[in-house]
Order: sequence, then C-alpha cells, then structure tokens
Amino acid sequence: MKIYTKTGDKGETGLYGGSRISKASARVESYGNIDELNANIGVAKSHIEDENVINQLKKIQFDLFTVGSEASTPIDKLFLANGKARLPLVISDKEIEELETWMDEMEEKVEPLQYFILPGGGKAATFLHVARTVCRRTERSLVFLNQSEEVRPELIKYLNRLSDYLFVLARYVSKLNNEPEEYWNPNDRS
Repeated sequence: MKIYTKTGDKGETGLYGGSRISKASARVESYGNIDELNANIGVAKSHIEDENVINQLKKIQFDLFTVGSEASTPIDKLFLANGKARLPLVISDKEIEELETWMDEMEEKVEPLQYFILPGGGKAATFLHVARTVCRRTERSLVFLNQSEEVRPELIKYLNRLSDYLFVLARYVSKLNNEPEEYWNPNDRS
C-alpha cells in the first residue's frame, strides 16, 4: 500500500465515519493542531532524560492520538448503527485526573510561583513551553469547532489540563537540570 492516495488532491479529506469535508474546516484545523501538538511533545521528549517524565509524555502522546481520532469523528458518528462504539478508546476523566496527579507530584518539588515565568530555560523546558502554547491553540480550535459542531467536553477539558501540565513540567524539568527560571517581574525591568 502506498502512503499517497491522491484522494485529498482537491482540498478535501475523509473523516472517521466516511464523510468528506474541506481541509479548511474547523474540524480538520482542530485535529491538525492536535497532530502538531503531539509532534512538539515528541521534540521536547527527545531532550529529556528522566525516565518517569519520558513515560508520562509517551502516555500523553498516545492519549493525543485518541483525542485526534475523536476530533476527526463527528459526534453523530461515534456509534455504529448497531450501537457499538466506532472508536476503541475515548478520553475520559481518568486521563484528566492522571494529568492532575502528575502535576501535583511535580509541584511539590518546585518553588511556589511568585511571578510569571518567561518561556525558556534549557532546551527541554523551552520546547515544553512551545508545546504548551500549541496546546492552548489546540484547545481554542476545539472550542471554536464546538460552536458549530458538538465536541465532547472531555476533549476540551483534557487539553486545558494538558497545557497546565506542560507548564508545570517545564518548571520541573528546569529544576531537574539545575537550569534557572527567568521571571517576568513588572517591577524589575532590566
């Protein structure tokens, strides 16, 4: 089987469930952003040595494929005519709570926030901050899609929590690597 199908040559793509839509649609934009987010997390992961963190990011990348498959499926196509779920997995509160648990564990090990943090630090932290901003855009694109086509709220909630996780992880990785954080202190302009 060849990787190219030529079915998208006219600016349309197929969704889970069989319908075809414009590649400029809000749905395609949202799952394209999910794919970009996943790739950015992969870049960040390639600069991290802590096995626990790497395993968390692998799980998140897996979960993002789950989010993407659901984002590419209109809500009325989530179930087959026989009532069986079309998708083998969907994001649930379990994955959201997992992110919260990981954040709580990391926040115990970093200094309390006093100022806004400038995106940066070492390579891993910087790439995690980039992933965080892509995550926020991805979340906004799903919220935008939800204005015209229903999106399960768990997807938006997961991305909201994931952006928080990526922020905390950037701080945690900076601490692991003994890299100082840079603060935005409006009273200290240098």
